[in-house]
Amino acid sequence: MSSGTLQPEPTPIRACTISRDVTNFDLLIDDMEAILGESWGDLGFEEVLAFLDQPDAETLEFVAIALDDDDADDLANITAIITSARAKGIKSIIVAEDLSTATLHQLLRNGADEFIPYPLPENELAQVVERLRQPEPVAAAPTPQEHRPTLVATGDRDGVIFPVHGLAGGTGATTFAVNLAWELANIQTDKPPRVCLLDLDLQYGAAATYLDLPRRDSVLEMLQDTESMDNDVFMQALLAFNDRLHVMTAPSEIVPLDLVDQTDIGRILAAARANFDFVVVDMPKTLVQWTETVLLESHVYFAVMELDLRSAQNALRLKKALQAEDLPFEKLRFAINRSPGLMDVTGRSRIKRLSESLNLTINIQLPDGGKTIAQAGDHGVPLSDASPKNPLRKEILKLAESLFDLSHDDAEAA
Repeated sequence: MSSGTLQPEPTPIRACTISRDVTNFDLLIDDMEAILGESWGDLGFEEVLAFLDQPDAETLEFVAIALDDDDADDLANITAIITSARAKGIKSIIVAEDLSTATLHQLLRNGADEFIPYPLPENELAQVVERLRQPEPVAAAPTPQEHRPTLVATGDRDGVIFPVHGLAGGTGATTFAVNLAWELANIQTDKPPRVCLLDLDLQYGAAATYLDLPRRDSVLEMLQDTESMDNDVFMQALLAFNDRLHVMTAPSEIVPLDLVDQTDIGRILAAARANFDFVVVDMPKTLVQWTETVLLESHVYFAVMELDLRSAQNALRLKKALQAEDLPFEKLRFAINRSPGLMDVTGRSRIKRLSESLNLTINIQLPDGGKTIAQAGDHGVPLSDASPKNPLRKEILKLAESLFDLSHDDAEAA
C-alpha cells in the first residue's frame, strides 16, 4: 500500500462570469465572491461554448454575462451562449452597462432569464440568484375539452346586464345568479341566446363551485391587464358549461377587491355585452368603487335579501348610500329569498311591514327550496338538472322567461 497524502476534492464550479474582461466589472466580482465564495469561475466569450460541453459544466447553476456598449455588435455570439446554456438547464443573467433597450429586449427574448443593470444595486445579484434557485412553477392542468369556450368573439351584440347582489351573507345570491343565468341560456331550444355569467366576487366567488368548473389563471392575468384585453382575450378567459352557459370564474387565489378599478370593470362589461345577449353578474357583498360602474351599466340590479333584521338594515343602508350619491336606485329589484308560503299569513304580513318601513318595493319572492339547493351546489349542477320541480327553480324559470320576453320586446321596438 502506498503512503500518499489524500488530496481534497476540488470545489465544484456553481457559476461563471462571462465577459471580455471581468476586471471592468469589479462590483460583479465582489458580489460573486460574497454569494459563492470560491465556487465560481470566469470565462471569455471565445471559450464558453467549449467549456459548456465539458463535465465541469454539469454543476453550473447560472452564468452571469457581463456586457457593455462595446459588446452590442457581438449579439450573435452572445445569443449562442445563452441558447447553449439554456439547453443544458443553466440560467443566464445579463449584467449590462450602457446597453441599449433594444439589445436587452432581444437578449431576453432569445432566452436570457434575468437582467441587472451595472453598477449593481446592493444585494440585487443575491436576490436574482435566490429567485432563479426557486423550483419552476408546476404548469396548470389543461382545461378539459368539455369546459373550453364553444363560442367565438363576434362583437355584434348589445347584451343586457343583470347584476345580483347579496345584501347579507348566506342570502343565496350566488345560487340565484347561477340558476338565473342557466335558465336564460336554455330559454329557447331552437335559437338559444348567448349567455355569460361573470363572477366578480373576486375573493370568495363560488360560481365555479356551483357548476363544478375549474378556476383558471388566465382570469387573473386578464384582470391585471384589461388595457390589453380584446374580445378574443375575453372569450378565451371564459369556461363553457354544457355548451350553453359561458362563465368567467373568480380567480383561484384571494385577491384584493381593488385589484380592478372602474375602468377595468367597464372594459370587462363592454366585452361581455358585445359578445352575449344576456350577462349575469355575481357581485361581492362589499360595496367598492366599481359597484357604481356595474350599477350604471345594468338594466336591472337584483338585491337578494332575507326576511330578517340584518337584511332589512343593510337594504336601508344601501338605499341611503345610493340616494346620497344620486345613483339610480330605481334600477334595484329587491328579492326576498326563503320567503314564506302562501298559507303563512304571519310571514306575508311581515313582508308587507318590511316594505312599508323601508319604503321600498319587494319585487320578487323566492320560495325556500329546501335541502335540494345545497345538494345541487355540492354536486355542481343547476337546479333544473338536480330538481326540475323544485319551487325555487320554478320561480327562477318564471323570472327568466319574463326577462327574456321584456328584452325581446325592447329589441323589436328598437
